[in-house]
Amino acid sequence: MSSRDDILGRVRAGLHRNAGNAAVAREEMRVALTSRREGPKPGFDAEPKALLERFRLKSELQSSTVDMVAQESAAPVAIARYLDAMSLPKSAVVQPALAALDWAGAGLAVEARGARDADLVGVTGCFCAVAETGTLMMCSSPDTPAAVSLLPETHIAIVRASRILPYMEDAWNLARKELGALPRAVNFISGPSRTGDIEQTIVLGAHGPYRVHLVIVED
Repeated sequence: MSSRDDILGRVRAGLHRNAGNAAVAREEMRVALTSRREGPKPGFDAEPKALLERFRLKSELQSSTVDMVAQESAAPVAIARYLDAMSLPKSAVVQPALAALDWAGAGLAVEARGARDADLVGVTGCFCAVAETGTLMMCSSPDTPAAVSLLPETHIAIVRASRILPYMEDAWNLARKELGALPRAVNFISGPSRTGDIEQTIVLGAHGPYRVHLVIVED
């Protein structure tokens, strides 16, 4: 008997599973998985303006910085302004889905591709955002490679206000509705990467970007 068989056998014994009740147990699990019953949620105003304000506040509490623009075409200028303010290079890798924006007109040199280790700034969109926690939902695809939000030291995300949803459950429901099959990678980002492993002291940038800047598009 392999170690795997031994471990699974002990689990089955602990759950009192046998050939006689295995089918019933599988059906119970199928019903539980397909019913998608949602648990309790905190109550807050779910009107669009209130969701936008809550998302902004929660994002800032997670150590992100936030800027607002009226339309997506204004995002490159806002990003250039942020890079100037932070004394960062005015060059970046952007997700191919954003390649059509006027980056050169904003004085930015960008490459539309997946990120590499030498890239300092990555610019992405996001599938949607969660107001409850100030979280971005990132879904990978050829046009939205995950590395752009994970490898560079600075991650800048363009977020549409119309895609800010109240709860995490809403984000998963939207993914099921719009994507059908889930993508290879789904990442949830709540501010810069951080750790408190050493003496419970929070350090930003431990496993990814140590800056996250959000450009929220209000249209």
